[in-house]
Amino acid sequence: MKYSYYPGCTLSTKAKALDACARAAATALGFELEEIEEWQCCGGVYPLGDDEIATKLSSVRALNAAKEKGQELVTLCSACHHVIKRVNDDMRHVEDTRTRANNYLQLPVPYAGETNVLHFLEVLRDRVGFDEIKKKVTRPFSGRKIGAYYGCLLLRPGKILQFDDPENPGILEDFIRAIGADPVVYPYRNECCGGYISLKEKELSSRMCDSIMDSASGFGAEMLITACPLCLYNLNKSTANGMPVYYFTELLAEALGVKEEVAHA
Repeated sequence: MKYSYYPGCTLSTKAKALDACARAAATALGFELEEIEEWQCCGGVYPLGDDEIATKLSSVRALNAAKEKGQELVTLCSACHHVIKRVNDDMRHVEDTRTRANNYLQLPVPYAGETNVLHFLEVLRDRVGFDEIKKKVTRPFSGRKIGAYYGCLLLRPGKILQFDDPENPGILEDFIRAIGADPVVYPYRNECCGGYISLKEKELSSRMCDSIMDSASGFGAEMLITACPLCLYNLNKSTANGMPVYYFTELLAEALGVKEEVAHA
């Protein structure tokens, strides 16, 4: 199976290793990520203004590129996933946005939201299957207690993203079980880390991260995993208890026995 792949800015610059882990894991699991040509930044934040069109155009270009190849579009970053999926919903259901975007882009065939957008985790859950992943794990994290940190962007707004239950998600806990570890459920796993205020309000963001880390540690977690590069950055700056935080693709590649290939690539 081949998917159109939108890596986004962070995973193409500061976090290349996380992208490499995802690609290696995909190969080990039998599917391919075909990077979209000449993709542009999604903007990182979904524009709330009804009349804001220009900042949505890069997402529409990516969505249309996947449509032209007849492929589903996969993202690895929760911010990219959030923006692109919400723009896709606009193109399906908001006539004014659809008309104006197509007028700007002058596509040979107007785009109307035909592409299906998936987060990499959804590919693991809904296309590969966690039971199949379990069979391919060669280095299980047996006995490790891992807390899942969801943050905000994967889950909300629930009716549009339809990723998981926004109040009581379970996909990352199922992922943790698939790689052989024990998931730790704790109260702050889908609370905001202060991502978008981390530069302007550093102290507030730091306190928010410390609360998350303390919550996870208090319920027995030895480490956290996340699916958002900004959450990863923020949580790793926390001084609450020194608990390590990893991107989920790092642990997946390690469990599948392909992380060393990435390190030597």
